[in-house]
Amino acid sequence: MYLPAFALMHRQHGLVSHRQLAILGLVRSDIERLVRSGRLVRVRRGVYADGEAWAAAEPYRARPLLRVRAAAISLQAPAYAFSHDSSSIALEMGAPSPTTALVHVTRRKVHGDAERAGVKHHRAPFQDQDTLDVEGLRILGPARTALDMAREHGRAAGLAACDAALRRGVTRQQLRNVLEEMSCWPGSTVMRWCTEHADPGAESYLESQGRELVLELGIGRPRTQLGLGDGRREVWVDFHVGRQMFEVDGLGKYPDDPAKARAALRKEKDRQDFISGFKLGVARITAYDCGPGRAAALARLRREHAETCRLFGTAIDDLAPYILAPERRRSA
Repeated sequence: MYLPAFALMHRQHGLVSHRQLAILGLVRSDIERLVRSGRLVRVRRGVYADGEAWAAAEPYRARPLLRVRAAAISLQAPAYAFSHDSSSIALEMGAPSPTTALVHVTRRKVHGDAERAGVKHHRAPFQDQDTLDVEGLRILGPARTALDMAREHGRAAGLAACDAALRRGVTRQQLRNVLEEMSCWPGSTVMRWCTEHADPGAESYLESQGRELVLELGIGRPRTQLGLGDGRREVWVDFHVGRQMFEVDGLGKYPDDPAKARAALRKEKDRQDFISGFKLGVARITAYDCGPGRAAALARLRREHAETCRLFGTAIDDLAPYILAPERRRSA
């Protein structure tokens, strides 16, 4: 590839358009040969990435952002900001399927929502002060993005985005203020629910999804990050309702190496035994439970909660000597 093309791609985060390559003297057959060899990767129609840079890019944020940047090279629409999944990924607030998410843009003037060439265009008002610059991309801010995610994807994704917005320093009142501006928009009921149930104590996207699952049980509002200690050992539970503790298990908890996986399982069993020793129930939630296995998970969690209440009751006043101050979690 010509050195000028490398220099251009370096300035554009490893991306280059077909038109720019043509200006540099490459014809279609040259570009196709570079794609076949892996030197270039077609990110979207008419935009290519450096093959090595694309292969090295982390799949859950770096590659989605490259797709957003590729769209920015192609888009001719005036007065737009990246929004919804695109801004949520840029702000590290998560998305339901970041590896396959469409690029989303919000425009003040467009004839209704429309999807074209992998880009979903949303017609909605926004002010310049509602936008941020993140690594050179103009995006809608975290409060607006969180509520847009609730409108687009529903309660679980909306709650996760609102949790993430609070972790970023957005206040609940700021969410309410943005909600007031969107109060007559479709999805207002979901946005209001997510705003009121958001909790910055959820430490991951999956924890937020698990908490939304438990909220559907109707057994009470979960409290996040309960710490328990006996003077020798300390553990922190993802969230609880009364004496029912809930732990959310991601795939990363169990390594691929069999020996390391067995060690992780032993450690997890010791941890669960420690929690159970306080006469508490422990229920586990997985990503499958929050997706395809939702109905079965709800039935199981309801049974487990009922059994915990039968055996141990609901009050946790007796645990007062063992409950750790939240500041210990922040300083850990």
